[in-house]
Amino acid sequence: MAIVRYDPWSLVTDLQNEMNRMFDNRITGTGTDTSATSDWVPPVDILESADRYVLLADVPGVDPAGIDVHMENGILAIRGERKVQEPEGGKAAFKRVERARGTFYRRFTLPDTADADKVTANCRNGVLEVVIPKHAKVQPRKISVEG
Repeated sequence: MAIVRYDPWSLVTDLQNEMNRMFDNRITGTGTDTSATSDWVPPVDILESADRYVLLADVPGVDPAGIDVHMENGILAIRGERKVQEPEGGKAAFKRVERARGTFYRRFTLPDTADADKVTANCRNGVLEVVIPKHAKVQPRKISVEG
């Protein structure tokens, strides 16, 4: 018989993480509430430079061919699935499961400066990179002042 360590605060921590995720989506405007359509939510970083936006999403264990990146009406949607990994050996069973699995879905509202026709995406080493160029006409231009 295996001894299992009891952590009385694990349920409180899980509840706090769920509440943080729920309020983070609503307060920061990082997307719509995806709890009804997602089993898990990949963390995302968004970078902005003068000529483009870059979205980086951590999706380890997700097959890049199964990731759907869709852009419509100024909304960028990312959908995919991390498959359930069956234990090797037939009779083996997991004793602990902490890694998220199942489907994920994220939506982001893009500004008018984003050029939807030139969006590209690639996935390397478990990181999805979506590059969203800005329209050339809205990029800042340096104006010299003569004196």
